Amino acid sequence: MKLLLVLGSDETYDLISLYVKPLGFELIRYRHVLKAMDNIDEADPTGIIVSVGDFPRHWKILVQFVRAERSKDACPIILLKNEKFPLEETSKAFFLGVSGIVSESLDNPQEINRLQSILSRYIPVEEKRKSPRIHIESWHNFGFLVSNPRDNAIISGEIKTISNTGLSFSPTHASMMKDILLNDELPGCSLRVGDRILSPVCKLVRTGRIVSLEFTALPEEEQNFLDKYLEDLPLEDLKHKQGEKKSVKKAS
Repeated sequence: MKLLLVLGSDETYDLISLYVKPLGFELIRYRHVLKAMDNIDEADPTGIIVSVGDFPRHWKILVQFVRAERSKDACPIILLKNEKFPLEETSKAFFLGVSGIVSESLDNPQEINRLQSILSRYIPVEEKRKSPRIHIESWHNFGFLVSNPRDNAIISGEIKTISNTGLSFSPTHASMMKDILLNDELPGCSLRVGDRILSPVCKLVRTGRIVSLEFTALPEEEQNFLDKYLEDLPLEDLKHKQGEKKSVKKAS
């Protein structure tokens, strides 16, 4: 699935990326509306997001151009509005075929949910069955240990991605997993999520340098905690990035 972003601001691009990549979209960005229009057929996007603030005159041209050949069902278009976006423009936008309008600042959970909900409605059914995977960053507070059911040896390593149904994991010593077979159940797992240790039962579903594990059992309360933690993670990522930028400004 491809999502076309027509944005001038790097900061807005980084912000949008945090919230739409977990949905499974590949991002394609253009800084100019005319360039985006020239490449619509080649990109063949599942959806389009355009900044009204960056392109106050040209966003309508883009919407009309896309709607001439692509319906709302085939390709949703979302506007990112700023505080200067007039109320009367909202009705015009929906008349032209815009699928939704959200604040470009995405500074509260309601706006984030609106953006994700609009896009989720257009994700193919087969993609919706997949839980969004979050790529682990250095500042994320995750950890994982698993006990080899053959000899009870503790295997440590690094989580690469995680979702509410499983994770991918790079063992520190890959040889310690060589006798674990595909579909083997691993009851001795410890998953650190924030300040809590969860105890999922896992199944090995992919081998290699990076292995994939599926959660086959997790207490309901722990599952709810994991779901909420992953849901809130993009907002924590944003806070971290903002903190980094402030530190760089102070240092300079």
